[in-house]
Amino acid sequence: MPDPISSASKGWTPGRVIVLGVAAIVVILGGAALVLFLNLPDANAFNLRVEKIFVENDALTATEDIKLLEVLAQSGTAFSETLASYRFIIFVLMVFATALLIAALVSLVFLVMLSRRMSEIEKTGIQVSSLIISRDQRIVRINDMEFKLTEAALETLSVLAEARLDDDILTGLTIEAMISGKSETDCDEAAGATRIKRLRDHLGNQMISELLIKNIARKGYVLAVEPDAIKMI
Repeated sequence: MPDPISSASKGWTPGRVIVLGVAAIVVILGGAALVLFLNLPDANAFNLRVEKIFVENDALTATEDIKLLEVLAQSGTAFSETLASYRFIIFVLMVFATALLIAALVSLVFLVMLSRRMSEIEKTGIQVSSLIISRDQRIVRINDMEFKLTEAALETLSVLAEARLDDDILTGLTIEAMISGKSETDCDEAAGATRIKRLRDHLGNQMISELLIKNIARKGYVLAVEPDAIKMI
């Protein structure tokens, strides 16, 4: 029997979330705009009131009264034009708000997708199909990426690669002893850890380098690469 919770979570795909989110934004802002426009006064309300004054007051026949009503009529026209411009500005602002909310929703969905992808990478590690170490050129090619390394960083990576081919895990003490040629009793664990740090720094991206060179607690360091993918030239 399928799990209804997992089935429901699978149904909420990013595309569906975006479509539903955009629809919700349009409906909410559309409803708000409709209520706003319905509650705005009529653009001709002032002119209608002035006209009503003309009709209901037959005694307003003096020149001064007529001029006053003409001024009021002109004011009503200016008011209607101003209100019409306000309506247009409100419409533009609503469209702009809709576009911003849609853009924010899409960005949020993509950020969530990226976060999930990064979490998957952290759990599974980097999928390295090819790791080629060139001692002569002092470069390492990881898939399609090429890194120029110093002599010390290349030696550290070579030691880790050889250990991975033998399915071994190296401590910082062992790494320092193998590179320096000294006995482990004359070496320091911190020196090997420093070599690993410098190698990660040369590889650039911190997350990628830390996933490529894993630190297993109380055991040591190992390359997260399949032995078949390693090639040393």
